[in-house]
Amino acid sequence: MSFHDFFPRLLRLAAAALALGLVLTAGCSTATPAAAPGVTREPCPHAIDRDKGCIYLGVLSDLNNGPFAPLGRSLQEGQLAFWNEVNKQGGIGGYEIDITAYTRDTAYDPRRHVTEFENVAPHVLALAMSFGTAQTLAVLHEMDEANLVTGAGTLWSGWQYRSTDRDLVLDDGFSYCTEAVLGLDWFAQNHYQPRTVGVVAYRGNYGGDYASGALKWALDNGATITARIDTGPNTEVGNQDYPVTAIMADPPDVVLLATGPGEAAEIVGKLARSGYQGRFLGSTPTWNSALLKSPAAPALTALYNYTSPFDGWDGTSTGAQRARNAATSEPTNFGYNLGWAISYPMKALLTKAAETGTLDRPTLRKALAGLTVDSEGMAAPQIYGRDEPDVAAQRAVVNEPDPSTSLGSRTVVADYRSPTLKRIAMREPCTR
Repeated sequence: MSFHDFFPRLLRLAAAALALGLVLTAGCSTATPAAAPGVTREPCPHAIDRDKGCIYLGVLSDLNNGPFAPLGRSLQEGQLAFWNEVNKQGGIGGYEIDITAYTRDTAYDPRRHVTEFENVAPHVLALAMSFGTAQTLAVLHEMDEANLVTGAGTLWSGWQYRSTDRDLVLDDGFSYCTEAVLGLDWFAQNHYQPRTVGVVAYRGNYGGDYASGALKWALDNGATITARIDTGPNTEVGNQDYPVTAIMADPPDVVLLATGPGEAAEIVGKLARSGYQGRFLGSTPTWNSALLKSPAAPALTALYNYTSPFDGWDGTSTGAQRARNAATSEPTNFGYNLGWAISYPMKALLTKAAETGTLDRPTLRKALAGLTVDSEGMAAPQIYGRDEPDVAAQRAVVNEPDPSTSLGSRTVVADYRSPTLKRIAMREPCTR
């Protein structure tokens, strides 16, 4: 590049940087001495107290046509209810919190996630949620460079290790990996001891993490993984005939599922009609109450359980009661409680940062180290910024479909602890 080309470009870049600095400075709160994206003196668009400033948090989620859209929409309802209650109670550090202005639908597509992240990132202090493991990994480098922390909309085990989450992701509850261990321990104690296990899972970190947990359980409990079947959303693979055929070729004692709800219902329904005699255990994202209106409903009701990291709609914890009281109407599915529960860590992080007198991204990221979060009983207490998690302290809520209940499922046990997790060592993520 010649000097004549370079010099005008340098002037344009300098002018752009100056203009950006002026814009950001004008939008900063008086409590924030440096320019802080997503923190303004002006009130939030729908402020309760217009004398307070506004903290903008982004949301990247599956909200319309992706495989987890019903869950994504319900998660959003729970988050909105949570932050509305926070604002009604006075907000945080002189600010109210807005998660609507920069909510974007990513359709569970990593490429679209990257695009929407680029659109939202300049305008927010942090992300209230980034939905999906591959999706969040696709922007983790950019988050690292921008000191942009996110609430987790994913349970990948990598978020529980500093070496892989870079102190950027506020995970909560268990991981998909430990979820499989918790679920199989509960299953063995309450149904029968499986000697053979089949796993049907989405390709990628979600399914891979869950399948790795099943393998760890099998190795510790003298069982065998007889089928490990990769699949994808029906929008990609068309149908679930291949997993059904593969399972029926050598039927295991139990089939574990880490798919979307539509795919889970298809697999359960088709296997039951094919004469499969075992039972099914599903990861959190496999359930949606709408499945009780599907042809697979009888099989699901009779043969399927799913696990969750958080106290549900019928939960008795203080957090679950607060979530119920804050709902303006009965939610569409259990994702409402998930959205409420995953918001506690971000609230605790914002509160800790505000206490320093500075609300900006570096302060927020630094505050994550040693942060202790109690979600009012909805999940086990969580300590962030550790080199590795205390997996033995993790717990599961076990559920079963029940058409007679308001949200189509009921809690079987609210605080299940795993004997296997007390025996096995986990020093790194189950999948990478």
